[in-house]
Amino acid sequence: MMSKLICVARIGAAHGVRGEVRLWTFTEDPLAVLHYGPLTTKDGSRSFEVTKAREAKDHLVASFKGITDRNAAERLNGVELYVPRDRLPETDDDEYYHADLIGLAAETTAGAPLGRVLAIHNFGAGDIIEIAPPSGSTLMLPFTNAVVPTVDLAGGRVIIELPDEIDGEDRASADESASAEDDAAAPNSARHPRESGDP
Repeated sequence: MMSKLICVARIGAAHGVRGEVRLWTFTEDPLAVLHYGPLTTKDGSRSFEVTKAREAKDHLVASFKGITDRNAAERLNGVELYVPRDRLPETDDDEYYHADLIGLAAETTAGAPLGRVLAIHNFGAGDIIEIAPPSGSTLMLPFTNAVVPTVDLAGGRVIIELPDEIDGEDRASADESASAEDDAAAPNSARHPRESGDP
């Protein structure tokens, strides 16, 4: 079975006249992209080898094998680069790749479905988990141990402790979403068991 592809970088504008590009990476160590082997587009139609890279203010300046002039570099602007999930290092406890979280079912601590994880954001004040309910607006919650006490990758779910500050219409909306998904799933709903070693 083919490993899931993870987006690790996005190519930006050309830098200089010798084929270098600005490269925005989505890895903890920006220079780690040098060690992942060939990077590909999402559809696998193109492959890129980073030959050298250096850190700039908020990005890398990188060179790719076979890209030797500004015109060729400009044509790469906006290309996203992927690697198979199994090439990435294992995470520590309480660390997760965003791609492993997206799509997981979200449940309250009482077991009521809330929806699915849509995205993980960071606007400068910590990670935010965005949950898409079956209907209505998405929920934006702090991705902390207090609000997300359990991430069960094996079971395909996250457990959410709704904060007290989510009240009024927001809490009502969350409760309605849970109720609506409960009704939809009632005929054949199944709970995934917590497996040994899960957080």
